[in-house]
Amino acid sequence: MIGVAVLFVIMLLLPWRQTISGRGTVTALRPEDRPQTIQNQIGGRIEYWAVKEGQQVKKGDTILVLSETSHSYFNPELPERLDEQLNAKRGSEQAAEQKISANDAKINALNNGLKVQLDAARNYVKQAKNTVTIDSAELVAVKNIYQTSKVRLERYEVGYKNGLFSLTDIESRRLKLAEDKAKEVAQENKLNSAKQSLANAVIELDNIRVKYAQSLASAQSDLSSAISSKASVREEIAKLRNEMRNIDIRRGLYVVRAPQDGYIVKTYKAGIGENIKEGESVATLQPLSPQVAAEIYVDAMDVPLILDSSNVRLQFEGWPSVQFSGWPSVAVGTFGGKVAVIDRVSTSGKYRILVRQLDRVPKSDEPWPIQLRQGSGVYGRVILRSVPVWYEIWRQLNGFPPSLDKAPAAENINNK
Repeated sequence: MIGVAVLFVIMLLLPWRQTISGRGTVTALRPEDRPQTIQNQIGGRIEYWAVKEGQQVKKGDTILVLSETSHSYFNPELPERLDEQLNAKRGSEQAAEQKISANDAKINALNNGLKVQLDAARNYVKQAKNTVTIDSAELVAVKNIYQTSKVRLERYEVGYKNGLFSLTDIESRRLKLAEDKAKEVAQENKLNSAKQSLANAVIELDNIRVKYAQSLASAQSDLSSAISSKASVREEIAKLRNEMRNIDIRRGLYVVRAPQDGYIVKTYKAGIGENIKEGESVATLQPLSPQVAAEIYVDAMDVPLILDSSNVRLQFEGWPSVQFSGWPSVAVGTFGGKVAVIDRVSTSGKYRILVRQLDRVPKSDEPWPIQLRQGSGVYGRVILRSVPVWYEIWRQLNGFPPSLDKAPAAENINNK
């Protein structure tokens, strides 16, 4: 009994490795290594399957071939017809450019013609003004002559009464006065005519400006219309080019290809001649060489005890193992790992952690099996600090979490 008691006390003083357990599945550490679905980018009709389930494919290999179901793309000569439309639009663009050039030339001709016509009209106005000035001076001279003749007639009439002049002289002077009066009236009419010509010249000058403004406005309107037409044609050309490019790309999408090396796990469509919609999944692809990781879930109470550098011992389904909870160093059939990711959001009350394989596997340990498949079950224990057995019993009886006296050990658990 003393020996048993001593043995019991010794066992209570033995070291015990605290652990946090969790269950999960095997997954991939990188998102591109996880199973993915392959979608077709356009809707169509299945014409040919180039793969079968379980087949290995390389990046760019054909998965299936589609045919067109949209009536807008039925015509096999559609690119040629669009090319003809493009050539016609280019001809319209050249015609618009010629029209723009013609209107520019027309505006230049109007400007040059206006300059000549304005110079001629201004000269005519100057000439009319000079004529008015000359006729006004001549009218003044004629009026002076008429006044002189009138005064002479009055003197002759006085002299005739005094017997100094004969009746013939009086009649000659009267005739001369009538002639001078007629000249005065004629000169007044000539001056009025010159003034009217001056007014007509000014009106003609204004008419030339008005007509030029109208012609220029019409030419500028035609020019703006030609520029607008050219812009519209260019827009239509850009649309045609875009449509032609889209058709070329669309015809290249009739073949659905593998995005990366891997295995065809499952196909979602069956048969030949079945129509599928745009963006519909047609198959699942498993990448060829994924970087596997263990995805395990632990209780929220234990998450604060886990660090990014914490070591983990894993048991994979399909590999026999014997696990000693408090003595991981004597476990058989388990594999070492290190915490890579700790989720910051819980899932159904538990937190997910991703465990990756050790960068350098010790000689006393084994690398993860290459036969691991994503989705298989895994059981893991996150290794914490060492405590006496009596402390662990006391902690378990009281329902306390593992001790936090110091951070979880970061040393390699296989060296313990």
